[in-house]
Order: sequence, then structure tokens, then C-alpha cells
Amino acid sequence: MTIGLTYDLRSDYQQEGYSEEETAEFDRESTIEAIEMTLQQLGYQTDRIGHIRHLTQRLAKGDRWDMVFNICEGMFGIGREAQVPALLDAFRIPYTFSDALVLSLTLHKGMTKRVIRDCGIATPDFAIVENVQDIALVNLPYPLFVKPCAEGTGKGINALSRVNNREELYVICLDLLKRYPSGLLVEEFLPGREFTVGILGSGTEGYPVGIMEILYKHEDTNNIYSYQTKSDYLKSVEYRIPEKEISEKCIDLALATWRILGCRDGGRVDIRADRSGIPNFIEVNPLAGLDKIHSDLPILAYMHGYDFERIIKEIMLSARKRVEI
Repeated sequence: MTIGLTYDLRSDYQQEGYSEEETAEFDRESTIEAIEMTLQQLGYQTDRIGHIRHLTQRLAKGDRWDMVFNICEGMFGIGREAQVPALLDAFRIPYTFSDALVLSLTLHKGMTKRVIRDCGIATPDFAIVENVQDIALVNLPYPLFVKPCAEGTGKGINALSRVNNREELYVICLDLLKRYPSGLLVEEFLPGREFTVGILGSGTEGYPVGIMEILYKHEDTNNIYSYQTKSDYLKSVEYRIPEKEISEKCIDLALATWRILGCRDGGRVDIRADRSGIPNFIEVNPLAGLDKIHSDLPILAYMHGYDFERIIKEIMLSARKRVEI
């Protein structure tokens, strides 16, 4: 069985002139090597494809694969994560992880929260800011938290993201709108504990890999899981497995989210507690990072007894079951 590998290699885009932060969600060569080696150890033949332009060229030449292991994040547009799945759907080539609908929806944090809220899952009240005029329409109690609607890996998030008044709100929104034209999510800042839950499997068959709590080592981080914090997590944060009661509540919320959205094969749900200690949905990552050392999904999986080979094996088993190959 031949597995094609689609991915966005960080170095490829940096050679084209993109910055460190612009390519933050893309993968290192070591990540691709680890995934490919693990797939081979599991008995699969592999074929590196690369990003969507390479995939387009290969498809035009007539190349095909039994399945594609897709971790492409994409570069442009609100549907950037959905581009490879949509293209593979057109050629009827099965692939790992969520489909184009799920990846388009979940990339937009505000749209995702609307769906989640309508389904009765707790999530902080929020507003979407798409232009300067929208800032004046924000009517939420402070403090607030501001981040790009359609970015991951903490991009656009720093100590200024938590705002305490309208003046601070204008400052951060005006700055971010210049860099992230897809818009901003402004939501109530929750002061409680922060967790992330790893999930493997698809839809109603999804099951928890485990949960970890994120604890900040320094007060100056302002309890914000920013791009800088994630880049230097060994110095900035520590991870631990929380107690049973809160773990069960978070896992229930994460699984409900996973099933409602129809996420597939593997990913994470981020959660934060409110003032009363009640877990709230923050965001979902249906295309979670798979760096063996730095990515949250492998880190929390290791804490719960999984090794990297088991993670990749379970992702492939889920994908193969779905398409019956």
C-alpha cells in the first residue's frame, strides 16, 4: 500500500522569503522524516509529494496513491487547510484527517464557536472584528482576549492580546488587522485553568488519547499560550496530567466537540475554565502538529503511555477503516 505524503516544509517557504512567524505552522524536515520512517516501519510504502503546488503537478502527470497522509496547512485564504483535501476529493484519492468542510470551518475560530455555542457547549462570549468599524460594536465585559480568527501555533498572540479597556482593544485590533486580514476573534478572557485534550479516531468513534494541563512558569507570560511561549515551551510552561474530576469534564467536552464537528483520525481540543471552574471550549485543531518533540498532541500522548509509532498507527487505522482499504 503506497502512502503519499503532503506537507508544507518550513524551509521551502523561508527560501521564498517568508518570515519565521509566517511559516510557524509549517513542518521541519525532522517531522516529515519521523512520519515517513514510522509509516515504513508499519509496513507502508511512502512517496513524498510536498505542498499543494507539488501535488497539483504530480496529479497532472497522472501519479496516484492508495492514500495520502495529509498535514498541509496551506498559505493563502480562509480555506487554506482545505485546499489539499478538496483537490484529493476531486481525484477520489482518500486521505488522513478531516475533510474540506471541517477544515474550512474550524480554521475560522468565530464560525466554529457559533456552531459549538448553538449545540449547547460552553464557550466564552465573543465578537468578530473584520474591519475598524467593527471594533466600536464590541460589547463584552473586560478583560477580553484578541487573536486572529484563522491562525494557529499562537500566531498573532502576545502579552498585549489580553485587553482591559476599549483603548487597549483599539490598539491591538488596529495592529492585528494590518497583518491578519481574515479578521479577529474578540472573546471574554477566562481566568481559570488551561487544558488540551488529544483525540484519535473519527466522529462518534473518536476516543481520548489523554489530557494535559498547561502551567505557566513566569508571571510575565500573563497566562497566555502565545507564539513565543510555544516556541520556547521548555522555559515558559510545564505540562501535567490534571486530577480525575476535571479531566473527565474536559474529555467529555472535547469528545462532544469532536463529534459535533465531524473531525476525523486525530487532533486536539483546547479548553479553559471560567471563574467557576467550568470547562469552556476555546478552539479545536483537527490538523494538529506531529513534531515528535515540540507538538502538543505527541507530548500529551507520551504522558499517557503512547509512543509516536502508536499515534501514527492509530491515525492510519482510523483513516483506512473510514475508506475500507
